[in-house]
Amino acid sequence: MAQPLAGVRIADFSHVIAGPLATQFLCLLGAEVIKIEPEAGDAMRYYTRRADLRGMAEPFMGANAGKKSVVLDLKSADGRKAARAIADSTDIVVENFRPGVAARLGLAYEELSEGHPGLIYCSISGFGQTGPMRDFPAIDQVIQSVSGLMTLSGSDADGPTRIGFPIVDTYCALMAAFAILAAYTQRQADPDGRGQYVDVAMFDTTMVMMSSVLGQILISGKNPERSGNRGFSGAPTADTFDTADGQITIGAVQQNQVARLFEALGRADLLQDERFATPDARLQNEAALQDELRAAFGARTADAWETILNRAGVPAGKVRSVAEALELAKASERDLFLDVPTPNEAVPSARILNAGFRFAHDGPGHAGSVPGLGADTEAVLAALAKAAGKP
Repeated sequence: MAQPLAGVRIADFSHVIAGPLATQFLCLLGAEVIKIEPEAGDAMRYYTRRADLRGMAEPFMGANAGKKSVVLDLKSADGRKAARAIADSTDIVVENFRPGVAARLGLAYEELSEGHPGLIYCSISGFGQTGPMRDFPAIDQVIQSVSGLMTLSGSDADGPTRIGFPIVDTYCALMAAFAILAAYTQRQADPDGRGQYVDVAMFDTTMVMMSSVLGQILISGKNPERSGNRGFSGAPTADTFDTADGQITIGAVQQNQVARLFEALGRADLLQDERFATPDARLQNEAALQDELRAAFGARTADAWETILNRAGVPAGKVRSVAEALELAKASERDLFLDVPTPNEAVPSARILNAGFRFAHDGPGHAGSVPGLGADTEAVLAALAKAAGKP
């Protein structure tokens, strides 16, 4: 068997994170992705503090390996003509221009699909192609602010806090890839092979991402409260605690988990205390219970408690740095990483992340290189000219 998207061709007019990461997921599943860049290249090529990686920045590598890079000046008639020819040769077009820009360039869905009814066209923007905020520019941290996401982290004593990586861009990319795959499946089942227009907004996808907390407002009219490191359940036994060395996060939510927690801590007596015997009692006496837990956790290190609690059947994990977590991931044998070549002498081979899931066979992954800026322009355009019967 071949990879799921083997033979599928994508024209990617997007830049920075959400669009390129969406097409990267599809590339990992076997699609051929032609990345159309301006003469200066995708801005994310320069998102690095290392001078020797300018033009080949670390986040760019992770979101664009395996793609082909074609440089076109979309302000020129020849550039737009070439872009149209590339789009006409593909199954899927992805763009994240500001709403209205694709139409000004002659690359809107209405124009491209007129002679290509099977085309799947995905537009990614901050607030969608319609609505009063349609023309507002947006980046990840702005959507985190506008959506209310920033107000969910931390405690009441803290100000609104940005989540420490581009979570909106990342989730939006996943939703865009999901929507594109749904549209592609729909086209495959359609007797006439009709395509689809897909409108993905960063704001919309962020609201969906927060569905577990927005339900409180939509159904009960209750605004979500900031709970620091307390788990979503609200249980005082689902929180983060200091230990003799490091911190440990536990998730004892169910009654049997709480019983195992108390026993593992050497405090089985706590369950006999009427203040801590039931979930409601523990909530009413959470300050006193957490004082008991803090004292118990102070007796050992986070590493020791992680082992003890997991063996006892209590969800628990040491608070690790990203670098420490990577060491765990490297040892997991989960096909989580890919080593890909690059045209940059400073980093001739780069380790990037795979899709994050596994198939029994022919799953995600590729052996493609990170593309140099415009490395495939001549080859792609020559192939199109040959297909059109031009010398």
